[in-house]
Amino acid sequence: MTVSDPAPPLPAPPVTRESLLGFLDALGIAHTTHDHAPVFTVAESDEIKAHMPGGHTKNLFLKDKKDNLVLISAEHSTTIKLKRLHERLGCGRLSFGSAERLEEALGVTPGSVTAFALANDPERRVRFILDAALMAHETMNFHPLKNDATTAISRDGLLAFLAALGREPEIMDFTAGA
Repeated sequence: MTVSDPAPPLPAPPVTRESLLGFLDALGIAHTTHDHAPVFTVAESDEIKAHMPGGHTKNLFLKDKKDNLVLISAEHSTTIKLKRLHERLGCGRLSFGSAERLEEALGVTPGSVTAFALANDPERRVRFILDAALMAHETMNFHPLKNDATTAISRDGLLAFLAALGREPEIMDFTAGA
């Protein structure tokens, strides 16, 4: 895709793995997807991490009492202090969003939370925070909307994907401050 080429149309929600990967292809974003047994926790993915270079992610779907929604994609080893995070974000105290709210807002289920799910949020209701430690990796690994695969994408590819969605992430250093 060149600068003069029109952007490909966004996939209509609910976005599937196939339409997501097709969208990345249409954007000219290189990616590699590895299928594996479903994983539900960072610890369960240790064997996968051993075979895929790059930054591996943990993704948190949060809400405050006013129903402001936040998605955080962080490097798997980053410590996020939820009790004080609301102060840094300028919102109410945060808690984990319910499975129902997650599916309604991002079209994924628990264990499958991913930055790619922002394709299911065309109204941009979910605030997106990217960990500075994750951004230090040239390659990042996310589930392609389900936890039975992992997709490797470059940092620049992720930013191009987000730009195609009309989104700019907030980069936060979780080691600084609160």
